[in-house]
Amino acid sequence: MKIAVLAKQVPDTWSDRRINLETGRLDRAASESVPDEINERALEAALRYKGANPGTEVILLSMGPEGTDKSLRKLLAMGADSAVLVSDEALAGSDMVQTARVLAAGVRRIAPDLLLAGNEATDGRGGMVPAMVAEILGWPVLPGLDEVAITDGSVAGTAQVDGGALRLSAGFPAAASLTERCAEARFPNFKGIMQAKKKPMEVLTLAELGIAAGPSAAPVRSEMVSAAARPAKQAGPKVHDDGTAARQLADFLAGLRLARSS
Repeated sequence: MKIAVLAKQVPDTWSDRRINLETGRLDRAASESVPDEINERALEAALRYKGANPGTEVILLSMGPEGTDKSLRKLLAMGADSAVLVSDEALAGSDMVQTARVLAAGVRRIAPDLLLAGNEATDGRGGMVPAMVAEILGWPVLPGLDEVAITDGSVAGTAQVDGGALRLSAGFPAAASLTERCAEARFPNFKGIMQAKKKPMEVLTLAELGIAAGPSAAPVRSEMVSAAARPAKQAGPKVHDDGTAARQLADFLAGLRLARSS
């Protein structure tokens, strides 16, 4: 059994995220880069199956800028066997379609039985890339699973929908995206951290992957017209209780059309 897990490097969730006002893109240099937590949970699901089924191979697949290898090493320390990173300057600013095209080409290169991913990245929250990759590959996709069960020839799980839950299953090859409920990621131990330094990581350019992708290859694309910094917060009026506080508050709300004055 071979399981591929999509991995993404994102700005630290607990840091102050900023938009570059010149490019309109997320300023990834403004905060520390870390592996996306939702990918850690998807990897945990793969590692649990590997722990119960010796001989299973777990491979990380990522697309990202220079330096993404550091985040992948952290995931390798959790227990993944190897990693494939597609890194090319031509991919900067890629939308979800171009990202999915690159990742689908990476999946073809790895040729896994199962592809696992988080349901949405914490930096963009588009939530469509796993399904797009599956569509390009012609694979069935099980989206937004709260729990996943992997067997020797199939994957199944439960997804929440309005008014209930759906029980989904598919034979291999297949793709599944997992929510934060699927698993609690393990912490790498010292042995895992040391082993991760020696685990194989293949870094590919677009030419080596054999695909043309990125903004310049997109038939249509969005372009930023203008951008401005978020205005500083303005202090609101203060109500001093001199016996008329209730009236002042009522007048304030009425001025905002949130209440009717009497």
